[in-house]
Amino acid sequence: MSSPGKQGAEPGTSSGAMIVTPHWLASEAGAKVLRRGGNAIEALVAAGAALAVAYPHFCGLGGDAVWMVSDEAGKAQTFLGIGQAASIIPDGDIPLRGAGSTLTTACLVDSWQTVLAYSATEWSGSESLSGLLDDAIALAEDGFEVSRSQAFWYDFRRGELERWPGFTGLFQASGIQRQPALGKTFQAIARHGSREFYEGALARRIATGLAEAGSPLSAADLAATRTEMAAPIKQNYRDTVLLAPPPPTQGITTLGIMGVLDHLPMADFPPDSASFYHRLVEAVKQAFLDRHSIADPRYSDDVSSKLLEPGRLATKAAAIDPGRALPWPEPYRHGDTALLAAVDDRGRCASLLQSLYFDWGSGVVVGDTGILWQNRGAAFSVDCASANVIRPGKRPFYTLNPGLALRDGRPHLVYGTQGADGQPQTLSLLLSLLIDHGLDPSEALSRPRFLLGRTFSDSRDSLKIEENAGPETVAALAAMGHEISTINSFSPLGGQAGIIRITQDGAIDGAHDPRSDGGAISL
Repeated sequence: MSSPGKQGAEPGTSSGAMIVTPHWLASEAGAKVLRRGGNAIEALVAAGAALAVAYPHFCGLGGDAVWMVSDEAGKAQTFLGIGQAASIIPDGDIPLRGAGSTLTTACLVDSWQTVLAYSATEWSGSESLSGLLDDAIALAEDGFEVSRSQAFWYDFRRGELERWPGFTGLFQASGIQRQPALGKTFQAIARHGSREFYEGALARRIATGLAEAGSPLSAADLAATRTEMAAPIKQNYRDTVLLAPPPPTQGITTLGIMGVLDHLPMADFPPDSASFYHRLVEAVKQAFLDRHSIADPRYSDDVSSKLLEPGRLATKAAAIDPGRALPWPEPYRHGDTALLAAVDDRGRCASLLQSLYFDWGSGVVVGDTGILWQNRGAAFSVDCASANVIRPGKRPFYTLNPGLALRDGRPHLVYGTQGADGQPQTLSLLLSLLIDHGLDPSEALSRPRFLLGRTFSDSRDSLKIEENAGPETVAALAAMGHEISTINSFSPLGGQAGIIRITQDGAIDGAHDPRSDGGAISL
């Protein structure tokens, strides 16, 4: 599979403020807000809205968002903009695409209202939602050059597109992409506020369009959609405190991997060595063995404390054989996401992941709204014994887990990545490169990646590793018992990550992934 990525991360440095996103148009939309004195939350609302237009294959108004924010003193908060299951659930298996997968509401738009209210009360923010949507509206109406990422995923799904309601003719693989219907939807939100999407005239059009497509979601389901504010969960790693969103997200999985690695001398192993990759992969396996227990805590036990219990993590670390791989048969979860992060001139930080779940979501375009709806309902199980079994009003297991790291009680790293199952894997690699080996964000993002387990293009539970890891490292991993599949350097399977780092003297550096179409803008 050829890669649409570049061959090096686009870095930035600053003593003021910074934003990183996977698309330059979104980065510039957020940078405008920072330039006029807006804060990190406000910048990411503008950037996220623009990205919902410019990256329609990964995120949009028909999807969700998970936020992590912190002020300059380390006071952190998460916002779970996760839609809930329909009040009436159809019988039978859940399809991966089409109307049958549109089982959950979309909470991205509601999250804008919630985070801006927090910005106003806690950070003295003054930006209005209407003003923050200007760039998104202009992009939808005037158009933009199709990105390499959109072209790649359009071509990859070309054989399926004709089966997706309303999709054909709306999106394309090259040239100028315009979305006038989506522009009108944005205008309605700008004019009437976020709740227009859930309770206004726009909501009625959305409900009608969903019903016509065959979705079980109703107007009442839309009206019941709300963002939840929750405290982040924490895990110490060396001299750093890592923060992640709580269940139903897999933030706990990322922290679990790092909690295992905290018992291993990762700095002793060169970052290009098989020993380094082997321990990362085996720590991933130890944490992934617990993922089946993660679910909406309103419907099952919150397992955060249990899974991050220090003795449990020490036992998992001790179970890693330094010379032999643990066989790997775990279930695979697909998904695609977009990471945005910002630091403002006060040192306040925000990290945001927004998603349609699979690339192009459900494939269902809702009526005349231009909204492509997510297929996050496909993440549920129909097994009654599963903690993640579908129930009316329940939120599914969630792959999105943006992160923040504190050092000496203050924000140090702001990070996250696209990639479903790959998110905790990529984040553990990046965090070890940053913390254990002292790489800067650009260097860390340009290092070879791995992905354990199945993908949409490879059903084997193998260890996919980018070929620039080198033949000696690949051969040594194979000798340890890893079933290896090499993938192209800077492969789309490696995810699209972004990092901003704040040093002790207040300097800021950051970059977005060489596998993306974006980068860092510093001010």
